[in-house]
Amino acid sequence: MASSEVSTVSATHAAPAEGGSGRTALELTLLGAIWGGSFLFMRVAASDFGPIPLVEARLALGALVLLPFLWRARARFTPQLWLKIAGIAAINSVIPFVLFAWGAERAPAGIGAISNAMTVMFTALVAFLFYGEQIGPRRLVGLACGFVGVVVLASGRIAGASVGSAALAGTAASLLYGIGINLVRRYLSGLPPAAVAAANLLAGSVLLAPLALFTWPRHAIPLASWGSALLLGVLCTGIAFVYYYRLIARIGAPRTATVTYLIPLFGVIWAWLLLGEPLTATMAAAGALILAGVALSQQRQRKA
Repeated sequence: MASSEVSTVSATHAAPAEGGSGRTALELTLLGAIWGGSFLFMRVAASDFGPIPLVEARLALGALVLLPFLWRARARFTPQLWLKIAGIAAINSVIPFVLFAWGAERAPAGIGAISNAMTVMFTALVAFLFYGEQIGPRRLVGLACGFVGVVVLASGRIAGASVGSAALAGTAASLLYGIGINLVRRYLSGLPPAAVAAANLLAGSVLLAPLALFTWPRHAIPLASWGSALLLGVLCTGIAFVYYYRLIARIGAPRTATVTYLIPLFGVIWAWLLLGEPLTATMAAAGALILAGVALSQQRQRKA
């Protein structure tokens, strides 16, 4: 989903050129709307495909869109590098995508979208614990806010059913994204970001293919679910990623990463508008706490 794409580009791209603030705000809003929609598409398609086949479709379609970027830089991708990419892809794409799709079968789309925002804080925590980066008091407060938000989210009930398992699955996926971002920074920096993203998706689809074929549904899949899978792979994973890395080239990774704030908002809005899913007080409180934590983490990061 979104954070995997955010992590790959942010970790491999550098210096920006400035762009108009109005255009930038519009493009960031559009990108947040597209990536927020990924949770809607997972919610629609996961029960018909099953989490693993749906993720296989997502990875393969996303890789197909980005393949020209990988082809251009193919000489830089040695067999040794592909081994690293395969390991990182499992952590940064395959398992998190499956966790989010699994959660989408069990809870409203907004639950995954809100827990996805924890990625920023987990990235800071992993960098502090394993790579010696400074975390500072502002980030510590942000982490505390975020974790309280997850506890609030996991304790909620919607239509009488607990959403705790989906919230915890989304939080685990965000933790893996946080680990993956740091691995990309350490092992894949200096490579063209779109090519890295394509390689990540391609390697992930190859790794998951045997299990996806084994678990592929035997029943007919409705057209709405096929459409959702197509949009999830092509729009939310492929096209949006190209769009995102172009934004980074123009305004820089730190400013572009503010799209993280918009993804939960749009995830909840699309689910409410198109699926009639409720916005509960628990979801609102948890989202506010998590996004406050993200804001504090981002502010500290920019000052560093």
